[in-house]
Amino acid sequence: MAHIHDEDIDHILLTEPQIASRVQALGEQISRDYQGKELLVVGILKGAVVFYSDLIRRINLPMQMDFMVVSSYGSSTDSSGVVRILKDLSQDIQGKHVLIVEDILDTGLTLHYLTQILKHRSPASIEICTLMDKPERRKADIHAKYVGFTIPDAFVVGYGLDYDEKYRNMPSVGVLKEEVYRRG
Repeated sequence: MAHIHDEDIDHILLTEPQIASRVQALGEQISRDYQGKELLVVGILKGAVVFYSDLIRRINLPMQMDFMVVSSYGSSTDSSGVVRILKDLSQDIQGKHVLIVEDILDTGLTLHYLTQILKHRSPASIEICTLMDKPERRKADIHAKYVGFTIPDAFVVGYGLDYDEKYRNMPSVGVLKEEVYRRG
């Protein structure tokens, strides 16, 4: 099926069926790993909302939901290294097992900063689940326990990921044509 943004996409990196299959497997693994524990699943908005929504429906155990909004990109294609918390958690995480759900682990600067802040709030544990991991771009010493896909260093959009607030509604993940973000 054609999508409104197809002309801006160089190629599809992850198809809808690939994503759905991997999200199912991640949900099953998380369900096993957190059996009998008090789990709080924290979605990082806006990018992770699509992945988060699909993932939590695959986690088969009692859990709580919360969200954070952090900013480090703006309209740029590279992380600024400056992280701002625009919306903090709405509940205390002391003694809880916290699973941070992110769309992409890139430089790691944002998640490193975020996990350091959350560790000071005395959770039982903090782990990261990311749909995509770009280890080539890592600038901070951080790793996700749960990784959907390891991807090459390409500018990807879709399935919640954006460029300048566009492309989030694509059902797959595609590589954005360079001329699109170079002219922006």
